[in-house]
Amino acid sequence: MSRLVKNIIRFILLILVQVFVLDRIHVHYLVTPYLYFLFILWMPFQLSRTAQMLIALALGFTLDSFRHHPGFHSAACVLIAYLRPFLINILIPQEGADSNYEEPSAKSMGGFLPYMIYAGVLTFIHHAWLFFLEAWQFGDFWYFLVKTLLSTVISLLLIIVAELLFSRKQQFRTNTV
Repeated sequence: MSRLVKNIIRFILLILVQVFVLDRIHVHYLVTPYLYFLFILWMPFQLSRTAQMLIALALGFTLDSFRHHPGFHSAACVLIAYLRPFLINILIPQEGADSNYEEPSAKSMGGFLPYMIYAGVLTFIHHAWLFFLEAWQFGDFWYFLVKTLLSTVISLLLIIVAELLFSRKQQFRTNTV
């Protein structure tokens, strides 16, 4: 299956799971599980920053159209798509996995810990910006912080489950042009 078809299917599945499964789960008023942005985390290394941001805008806009929150998810997705290359450059050595693997994973990033730092930081930023835009102010700072942290933990657990359920075959590319 081509990479384009695989990513289109992944895009659609993540949106459908978010809208028809996760949005209907009400664990607690402080916990909002999100998984759709995993598409941004799994985007290929070789994608330009502009392409990443446009795809993130499309992903966020698609979810916004289901949730009737104009621009909230789009803004959060574009923010993490913008920050993603900086974080990858910090976590992966310059001659590292981004030239040898197609997309971020525990294997391509040199272990589970760097991958979880990558996913955790971007998840926290996504949730913090999204909840800030929804509240439009911090108001009660502790409520904002607890909601962001709890939702980040739940989303990270969902990311780990997704990583275990949908193992992505990462092939080491050598001497490729």
